[in-house]
Amino acid sequence: MVDLHHWQLDGSAPELYEKYLVPAITAKWANDLVGRAQPRAGESVLDIACGTGIVARIASRRVRPGHVTGLDLNKGMLAVARSVSSEGAPIDWIEGSALDLPFESGAFDVVLCQLGLQFFPDQERALNEMRRVLSPIGRLALSVYSPIERTPGANAFVSALDRVLGPGASQIKRGEHAFKLPKELRDLLTGAGFANVEVYTVVQQIAFPSVLDYVSFQLLATPMAALLSDRTTDDREAAIETIASETARLSDPTMLEDGRFSFPQEAYVATATPSS
Repeated sequence: MVDLHHWQLDGSAPELYEKYLVPAITAKWANDLVGRAQPRAGESVLDIACGTGIVARIASRRVRPGHVTGLDLNKGMLAVARSVSSEGAPIDWIEGSALDLPFESGAFDVVLCQLGLQFFPDQERALNEMRRVLSPIGRLALSVYSPIERTPGANAFVSALDRVLGPGASQIKRGEHAFKLPKELRDLLTGAGFANVEVYTVVQQIAFPSVLDYVSFQLLATPMAALLSDRTTDDREAAIETIASETARLSDPTMLEDGRFSFPQEAYVATATPSS
């Protein structure tokens, strides 16, 4: 399992992530996740592994005049989160670990965690912490990606990575898709003491202007940037172009129509309560 605690995006990566990957990918999942949690006006919301803050910002518009807290270990991502204006309820951005939440028990009405649980080194402990900080009548909503084979664009990309950069180059990306079955997520939640657990298989259609755009942002705006960090600018650009060409070659032609790169992306989305 890839350890999210080691994911530190530096330089322009968090800015690129917010500018390009959030609108193309994470905002779609954020709207779905917040919609399932249904935060209400006046409530207190915690967004764990908040990144640059898209889930927190969407939730803040729903709970005004309530309050939202975004927590993440990544200083660079939090810096970008603080720089993006929000029209909703106040948001506090806190650097901290999902394994040791710096909050009192029962402090939140809603806890959200988008596409982060799969990276936590101790998932059971993280879920126990989420349950601890929820009020007895609170709600949890979280999401994780399903097997990478169910997201064909990402599957073509990781195959291209390993072919161009060598076996194991795709480890981080494959780590995003650690959950194989919905039952795995359901069992984790029930094992952590959650009740009323529902796990949904959800699909979003993802689209980028081109394969090169998708590959570029994956290798410049995510922790995978480390794969090319020791290369010169020219060598980095050449590698990205080669990986993009290989990704296109391995992709179904229907994903490449009109020059765009478009494919379905699948995730498991769960809702639960701390007690029955």
